[in-house]
Amino acid sequence: MPAARRTPPGRKIDSTNNIPRILDTTVPPGSLRGALTPPCSKSYAQRALAAALLAEGCSELHGIDFCDDTLSALRCIETLGARVVRSGPALRIEGGLRPRGGRLFTGESGLATRLFTPIASLWHEPVRIEGEGTLLARPMGALLEPLRTLGVAVRDRGGRLPLEVCGPMRGGAVTVDGSLSSQFVTGLLLALPLAAGETTVRVTDPVSTPYIDMTLATAARFGVEICRNGYEEFFVEGMQRYAPATMEIEGDWSAAAMLLVAGATAGEVCVRNIRTLSKQADTAVIRALERAGAGLVCEAGSVTAARRPLRAFEFDATHCPDLFPALAALAAAADGTSLLRGVRRLRHKESDRAEAIRSEYGRLGIEVVIDDDTMAVRGGAVRGGRVSAHGDHRIAMSLALSALRSEAPVTITGAECVRKSYPSFFEDLENLRTR
Repeated sequence: MPAARRTPPGRKIDSTNNIPRILDTTVPPGSLRGALTPPCSKSYAQRALAAALLAEGCSELHGIDFCDDTLSALRCIETLGARVVRSGPALRIEGGLRPRGGRLFTGESGLATRLFTPIASLWHEPVRIEGEGTLLARPMGALLEPLRTLGVAVRDRGGRLPLEVCGPMRGGAVTVDGSLSSQFVTGLLLALPLAAGETTVRVTDPVSTPYIDMTLATAARFGVEICRNGYEEFFVEGMQRYAPATMEIEGDWSAAAMLLVAGATAGEVCVRNIRTLSKQADTAVIRALERAGAGLVCEAGSVTAARRPLRAFEFDATHCPDLFPALAALAAAADGTSLLRGVRRLRHKESDRAEAIRSEYGRLGIEVVIDDDTMAVRGGAVRGGRVSAHGDHRIAMSLALSALRSEAPVTITGAECVRKSYPSFFEDLENLRTR
C-alpha cells in the first residue's frame, strides 16, 4: 500500500478508533503549476479484477492504486474465491469462483455491486450482497429482473441493497433497461460467458456506451468473446473460459479531467500516464476544454492544460456523466452562460449531482439553473464560504477547483469522500501550488 501522506494546512482530522479520517478541508485561493500522475482507472481496475477472479490460473495486474472503490472490488474477489498476493508493483491473482461464505460486502461502490451480483449469481448457493453509505439508496432494480429471467432466485428490498441471489445463472434471452447506467449491462456481460447456455442480451436506451466498450475490451483481454449489434444487442456464448492474463491498468481520465480543469482555470497542469486514444468516456473533457478556449498540449502519454481567457460552451455529457462536476467548475470560470446536457444521468449517483451542483455553486455565488435535461451555468467570481460535498467524491473535487479562484477560502465539509476514487486529491493540489 502507498505510504501515508502528510495532512495539508486547513484539514480537520477525526482519529476515532485510531483511524485518521478527514472531515473537512479548507481550500484557499491560489495558482497551480506542475505535473503529476493521476490514480489508475478504477473502472478498468474493477473490470480487470472481476475477469481475473473468473480466470482459472494466475493473472497479473500492474499499475493498480487503492482507492475505496478498488479496495471494495478487491475484497469482493477474495470473498468469491480469488487468492491475491502483492508482488512488487503487481497484483498476482489466482482465480476461480469458489465463494468463501454467503456474504458479499461491496462497500459504497455502485460498480462493484453491479459487477459482482451477476458473478455471484453463477454460484449454486445463496450469496447476500450488502453495502453501506449512499449505495443503500441507489437503485439496483434494473439488474434484478434480468437475473430472475436467467433463472436466478433473487430476494431484494424494493430494488435496493441488501439483496440475495442464488444461481446458477442459465442462458436465454433477456432485456435490460440501460437508461440509468451501463453498469447493469457490464455485470451481466462479464458473468454470462460462464453460464450454461448462450444468451442474447437486448438493451433499451443504452447510455455511457464507452464504458461498455471498456467491458468488452477487458473480456477480450482475458480470452472471452462477446459479439454485439451496436449497443442494443449482445450475443454471449455460454461455457466459455476466462484465460489468465497480464494487464497494465491505465491512468484514470475521471481524475485527469479534474486536474486538467484545475490547470485551465488556475494555472498550468501537466497530467501524465494518460492516453488520448483511451476507451474511457471521460477523454471527452478534451473537447470541452477546447470549446472553452483553454490552452491544451496533447503529447504521447500526457496532456497539459493552461489558463487562458475562457468562453461559455455547450456540451452533451449524456454518455460521460462523471464529467459533470468538472465541467461545472470549468463553466463557472468561463465568460457567459454554458449549457451542459445530460442532467437526467445525475439523479442516482453518490448524490443527486444536479441538485448538489446547483445548491453548492449557488453558495459560492455562481448561478446554476436546471431545466429538464439541461444545466445552465453562468460564469463569474467565486466567493468564499462553507459548502458541502454531499458525500460525493466528484462534488468535493469540483468545489475545490472553484475554490482555487475564489475571493476567500472555501471550506468543504465531508471532504473525506474523495477516498472513494482519489485519496490523495487534496495533497496533489497542495503540491501543485505555486509558492
